[in-house]
Amino acid sequence: MKKKIINSFDENKKLNNIVYKKLYKKIIATAELIEKTIFQNGNIIWCGNGGSAAQAEHFASELIGRYKKTRRPIKSISLSSNTSSLTCISNDFGYQNIFSRQLEGIAGRNDLLVVFSTSGNSKNIIKVINKAKKMKIKVISFLGKNGGLAKNKSTIDLIIPSSSTARIQEYHLLIGHILCQLVDDSF
Repeated sequence: MKKKIINSFDENKKLNNIVYKKLYKKIIATAELIEKTIFQNGNIIWCGNGGSAAQAEHFASELIGRYKKTRRPIKSISLSSNTSSLTCISNDFGYQNIFSRQLEGIAGRNDLLVVFSTSGNSKNIIKVINKAKKMKIKVISFLGKNGGLAKNKSTIDLIIPSSSTARIQEYHLLIGHILCQLVDDSF
């Protein structure tokens, strides 16, 4: 048991330097894109599957509610949180369309789509990215491993170079919180 705990911490230590060096400039660019969207009165629209759906909901809440300081609410919504829409769309149009159908219904040009996918291969994530591009909506992708099929489809890819879903999600969470702090600081 002790060895597994030590291995997890060691894995994080190694990944920390790699992620910082590879993604530092992209994190800044992402924060700037989010801030630009906010100041253009756009919505930040989030989505993901499973644990990534929870992260999408988490960050939508950080913006519409608050992160550390009280400020005006930021237009932010998770496409993963409306179970009636999710089940209706998956039943009537197929699971691969649960996010793209919602995006088409609610999004406009000044909006920003943020997706989470640890593999980068989820069909519904690929489809919503493609729909956003057709709608001329910018996209931030939080990905893992090598980025999968979603790699290079977005405005900015934040790829965590790990094969461990847990480590990928931990770094998505860390970067998301950094972005929330940078947004808070811009107010």
